[in-house]
Formats: sequence, C-alpha cells, structure tokens
Amino acid sequence: MNEQERKAAVTLCLMAAFADGSKHERERAEIRNIAEALGQDAGLNVAALLQEVMLKRASLATAAAALTTPESRRLAFELAVGVCDADGAQSAAEREFLAALRDALGLDQGESARISERAEALATAPVATAAAAAPAAAASTLSREAQDQMILNAAILNGAIELLPESLSTMAIIPLQMRLVYRIGQSYGYELDRGHIKDFLATAGVGLTSQYLEQAGRKLLGGLLKSVGGGMLGGLGKQAVSSGMSFASTWALGHAARHYYAGGRRLDTQMLRQTFSELMGEARNLQSRYLPQMQAQARTLDAGQLLQMVRQG
Repeated sequence: MNEQERKAAVTLCLMAAFADGSKHERERAEIRNIAEALGQDAGLNVAALLQEVMLKRASLATAAAALTTPESRRLAFELAVGVCDADGAQSAAEREFLAALRDALGLDQGESARISERAEALATAPVATAAAAAPAAAASTLSREAQDQMILNAAILNGAIELLPESLSTMAIIPLQMRLVYRIGQSYGYELDRGHIKDFLATAGVGLTSQYLEQAGRKLLGGLLKSVGGGMLGGLGKQAVSSGMSFASTWALGHAARHYYAGGRRLDTQMLRQTFSELMGEARNLQSRYLPQMQAQARTLDAGQLLQMVRQG
C-alpha cells in the first residue's frame, strides 16, 4: 500500500471502531492514545484521522475510493471486520457498517461473508475447556512452575502470531489471552464466563478493540500485512522484528490473573491495574530473550491453523 491507501485503510479501521457507538469512555481514551502512538511511529497523523472520524467528517465512500487494487480493498475490509469483532460478535450497527463498506469497496457478497464468518468464529470461540474445575480455594491445582510455563508458552505463541502477516491472524491473540485467564481462574476453583474475563481484561487496562487496533495498525503502517486471500507479502511478516506487544500483554495478563485469583479476587481496580502495569514493564524486558522462540514458532504457523488452535486451547 502507498501512503494514500494506508491512510484510507486506517480511516476505515477507526470508523469501524466507533461503528456501534457504544464504546466505553475508557476504551475511547485508549483508542485516542493508540492513534497518537501509531502516528508517531509511522509518520502518519493518525490522531487527526481519528478526530475526523469522531466528528463524522470522514467519508466511507472517499476512503474506499482511495483503495485502488483488489488486494488493498480486501485487506481494508478484513481489518475493519477484525476491529468490529475484537470485543465479541458483531452488533447490528457493526453489521450495517460492514455491509455499507462491502458495497463501497465493490467486494463480492459471498467472499465478504466468508471473511466475516471466519472472524466471528475466532471472536466467539468458547473459553471453557473440558477440564473439571477445582473447589474454590486459595491453592491452585497447578504448581507454580506449571503456571509459569503455561503463561510463558501462551506469551510465546501470541508473540509468534503477531509475526504472521495475514490480517485475520491477529484476531486469534485476544481469544487465546482469554483462554489463558480462564485456565488460571479455573485452577483456583473459579468457573468464569466470557463476560467476566472481558471485565477482568478491561479492569486490568486491556481494551479489546484498542489492542487489536494497535496490533493490526502497526503491521499495516509498517507494511507487514497481507490479505488472507491475497499474496501481497508472502511470509515476510514472519521475519519481521515484532514490537513484542502481544508477548508482553499475554505474559502480564497471565501473572496478573494469578495474583487476582490466588488472592480470592479481592484486588480493587487500582491495584489490579497497577499490578498489570508493573508486570508489563517486566514482560517488555523479557521479550528480546524469547524473540528467537517466537520467530521459530511463527515459521510453523499459518492462518488456517488458528481457528482450530483457539477452539482446542
């Protein structure tokens, strides 16, 4: 994509982020922070694009018209679908927005439906596993060493997924993080549903839409993304140096969840957010140590495996 196309794709992603109009102010603030950070990293004024979107000055038709190739149009649609699905199944307003975007981009209805179905399957994959829950207790059914290894394995896997160039692969990261939190809570005797885990992530400071937007935005503005059905960059994304965001956030979430459930879920919002923030700093220092393992695992992954992986845990 050239600069004009990247600008159009980012604009459409931002429009998708606010398509349902129900974002919590905390998530809106996080999206504004991410827009500013993305702009600084890429030399594109993403914050100004966000302002245009929030003031409803951005035109879907104008942004769509700036995408001049079938690959760029499909990629932009995949990204918009990912943004809409990041926090769960699409709302009616999001479905309406995506239908309008599909028409503006001139995409085939069957092809766009398949993209949405694949994204929805990732977004709504169950977090529960077949293992039975333990009675609620301070002690976990997993040893500390087993917990550490489970958290590290999940962080390395999500770091590897971050290296994949396919646009929808990024959508697997959030469900896998939710699965990790579920398994830790379950080991302490807590049966958690998707709503509880989403609340836990939000309380810790992890916005689902904003996290996907940052991960996908960095790939897009860095020229590392390709359409799942296209051939824009082949496997080059696997060789790229990752920002390490997915490794760090997964590692920090896993350890924050252990603090939270081992303590009987008694951490208040401020303490949980402070704990997560401190763990993120520690995780960023670990990222370079495990980058070779992430790169090695990325070479064994492809986008087609991810749905099965998310379903199986």
